[in-house]
Amino acid sequence: MPAAFGPAGGGTEERNRYHTRMRNRLMAPLLLLLFWFAPAVLANGLPDLGEASQVYLTPAMEQRIGAQAMQEIRLHDPTYFDDPEITGYINQLGMRLVAQSDDAGQPFKFFVLKDPTINAFAMPGGYVGVHTGLILAAHSESELASVLAHEISHVTQHHMARQLGIQSQAQLPMLLSMAVAILAARSNSDVSMGAMMAGQAGAMQHQLAYSRDFEREADRMGLKLLERAGFDVRAMATFFKRLQKNGRLYENNAPSYLLTHPLTTERIADMENRIATMPYRQVADSLDFQLVRAKLQAEEGPPGAAVAAFTARLQAHKFGDEIAARYGLARAQLRAKNYAAAELQMGELRRLKARSAMIESLAAQLQMDQNDTDGALKTLRAAQLLYPHERALAYALVDDLLAAGQPQQALRVATSELQNYPSDLRMHSLQAKTYAALGKHLEQHRALAEVYVLQGQLPAAIEQLHLAQRADDGDFYARSAVDSRLRELKQRQAREAKDAKQK
Repeated sequence: MPAAFGPAGGGTEERNRYHTRMRNRLMAPLLLLLFWFAPAVLANGLPDLGEASQVYLTPAMEQRIGAQAMQEIRLHDPTYFDDPEITGYINQLGMRLVAQSDDAGQPFKFFVLKDPTINAFAMPGGYVGVHTGLILAAHSESELASVLAHEISHVTQHHMARQLGIQSQAQLPMLLSMAVAILAARSNSDVSMGAMMAGQAGAMQHQLAYSRDFEREADRMGLKLLERAGFDVRAMATFFKRLQKNGRLYENNAPSYLLTHPLTTERIADMENRIATMPYRQVADSLDFQLVRAKLQAEEGPPGAAVAAFTARLQAHKFGDEIAARYGLARAQLRAKNYAAAELQMGELRRLKARSAMIESLAAQLQMDQNDTDGALKTLRAAQLLYPHERALAYALVDDLLAAGQPQQALRVATSELQNYPSDLRMHSLQAKTYAALGKHLEQHRALAEVYVLQGQLPAAIEQLHLAQRADDGDFYARSAVDSRLRELKQRQAREAKDAKQK
């Protein structure tokens, strides 16, 4: 059982205080955004016809609030974890569940925070955050999927909007503050209290958690998603019972997931009753689930401690997860710069015929760190043929081509990838690097403009396009494209400014 269930140590407490300060800072603009929405909502005067979420917080509002929150987290939250392999895995797992939802029009995006606490949270607009502590606390992939299914159901059922809607219109500003507090309550209650407005904390604290009815509804819908997606539905009750037990053991440091998702014996009994009517299904964990956990463990703490932990696991001859243990040991040895030992474990993985994009990526990284650039590029190109949709491999290939002094080839890969994934922020950033390496300043600023657009920073994007206009290179067609994009973004900025005045 990971240590995240128990009381935090001194280092963790110091880190949490720092994260608290940073999160309070990043939630301030979100709070202003929520209050910015309030007058228009109050002014429309629509009657409550039962669908409160449409009256108080429309889907368009939910999307804009969620996008703004995501922007603040990406730019300012020090725990935002931009690891493409782990983020890619969480998105694949989440979208496997979303595909079984009846709400086909609801977009979703899953992201990871490097935080040892056990938590996940859903924001308006389909943004779902997952703590690394939750990934490590899950005993099976079905347990992790059960939490994601629960959070997805909060979104598809518009629970935050309905939580606001069940109150009177006169209370709406207070409830919007409460919504911010719900989003802020990720590591501990101090974070959420810091996000509340002065004088309102006492009135809102009892409103912080989802209602029992909403929790039961998310459980019910989540179980359907689990069953349809082929997971073990028993995992939901198993995991939540373990959370409840540990919440009682550590009353003052209970899993933070319980703060906004209150667990009761009645709720767990309801889950178990529903599960009893479902067919039994034994589901094996995917290899990537095991590798993601091993990667997190291998990169936590000093390299020597990680090496010792994985070595002990292998010496115990508990080979239910031998591939993951050897992968973790190889990664830990790489961190320790013990390349020969890392190569030894890679050889064992080859002997075991372990197949995963994460293993190929690690092999290429090991080759690059030993200055075997040609070998790394060969490994990545071969891996891309086997796993063409794995974004982490594409990023690594562009990075390694740049490191090898091959910017033209790197540009070719980046441009091809963006044709298939035009909203890939990281690839736009890598494309900008390739243009910089080639001395193509107009295209560099043009690519950076798209990075800022995807981050929701229109003024910065417009500035990059102005810089592109002043660049001394680029042909007629490239300059025309810059001018056209600049007009488009200025019109968008004007529309948003007009909307802001009307609010």
